[in-house]
Amino acid sequence: MKTKLTLNLDKEVIKQAKLYARSHKISLSKLIESYLLSLTDRSSKAGEITPLVRSLSGVIKIDGDFDYKEGYTDYLLEKYK
Repeated sequence: MKTKLTLNLDKEVIKQAKLYARSHKISLSKLIESYLLSLTDRSSKAGEITPLVRSLSGVIKIDGDFDYKEGYTDYLLEKYK
């Protein structure tokens, strides 16, 4: 059941929230509903993957045998040469 809610927010916050919602192809109401649900959902697991992280999954292709520790070590050695 949907119920109307009136909020008093700063105009700039509303403007930015509308831009964010539009850029993510979601209504402002749905955005706020999802946020409030995420705050109050006690059944979700601490390590659960968020929708944003899920949407980014697969963006970068990495070999299955890639050693993350070695890669990070190489990166740091190059950075601080």
